[in-house]
Amino acid sequence: MRQFQKFRPLKSLAILATLLAAMPLAGAATAAAPASLGWTTPAQHLAHMTLQQRVGQLFMVAAGATGASQATMNVLSWDHVGNVYLAGRSSAGINATAAVVRRMTNTVSTATTDNEYLAVATDQEGGYVQVLSGPGFSKIPTALAQGTLSTATLEADAKNWGNQLRWAGLKVDLAPVLDTVTQAFAPSNAPIGYYDREYGYTPAAVSAKGNAFLAGIKAGYVMPTVKHFPGLGRVTGNTDVTGNVHDTQTTINDPNLLPFQTAINNGARWVMVSSAYYDRIDSRPGKIAPFSTVVMGTMLRHNAGFTGIIVSDDLCGAAQLAPWSWAVRANNFINAGGTMILCANPNAVPYMYAAVLQLAQQRPDFLAKVNAAVLTILTVKHGQ
Repeated sequence: MRQFQKFRPLKSLAILATLLAAMPLAGAATAAAPASLGWTTPAQHLAHMTLQQRVGQLFMVAAGATGASQATMNVLSWDHVGNVYLAGRSSAGINATAAVVRRMTNTVSTATTDNEYLAVATDQEGGYVQVLSGPGFSKIPTALAQGTLSTATLEADAKNWGNQLRWAGLKVDLAPVLDTVTQAFAPSNAPIGYYDREYGYTPAAVSAKGNAFLAGIKAGYVMPTVKHFPGLGRVTGNTDVTGNVHDTQTTINDPNLLPFQTAINNGARWVMVSSAYYDRIDSRPGKIAPFSTVVMGTMLRHNAGFTGIIVSDDLCGAAQLAPWSWAVRANNFINAGGTMILCANPNAVPYMYAAVLQLAQQRPDFLAKVNAAVLTILTVKHGQ
């Protein structure tokens, strides 16, 4: 994997995506291009992809950490899905995990992803949220315990943890958590504080230690993902298992955004947006964060200057998303400016994929958003 470089020209990406929306899609003649052809730029690769392959890049589907289900293997091939994350738990170690990853990466071909590599991720935070363990993997302490280490020590440790993921064939770590929880509220905060997932109890502490973890993971040649923007430190319910979760305090210029802004300034290229409502940011009915142009457009793209991948939290199995069909969830997220749909249920992907594909075929404005998102994904995947 190449070193990561900050890529700034978001406006040029949007303009190019609009132009690509008017271009004819690659057909059978170009789909037969040899795997060795290669691409000078992500934009050239985007132009060569079929629309079906482009839409597949917008998804990150769950695979069992001890082995992908047939449903996952099917969507990697049939729906051209370009990204996957290992879910659950595995104590089998690096070599066994590498075999799990190889089985999935072997699906990459001219027909599936136009030879674009499969980005494999997992949640390797530490403590209660460490998917991979066993021979070759360190036992990673909780974020709260990591926060007691010196910045230099934590960065060095995280580099080692990143290297372990890379040796197992992974490209992305869905960490660090940069949510700020006060010490008094932490026991009542189901998604973060209850599991000691915070790096400290102030934005400054979370920023310093969370970004040390981020720097270490990057130094291990794995792409970190900061989460859960704009923060889950003030809610009581966990959106995975609870519906109608609201944050009634966080504002558009909140002090608790500091850790996220620091991470973006430090070159973070992946940001996961939470699924909570933010009443003081976007009070419109139904505008949970992954459906909010204010959260993803105004706050992340414009205010924070983020040009990388905005990945959702689980849009498939989470209780918070129950009011919407799978199809509506997918289209709402892309339409609001999201980049990559994370889905814990591979059986939901065909419905979401078909919905995005159909709307892209029907509406040029939506197609432009699909092209812009895919261009961002290809750009970040190749270290820009």
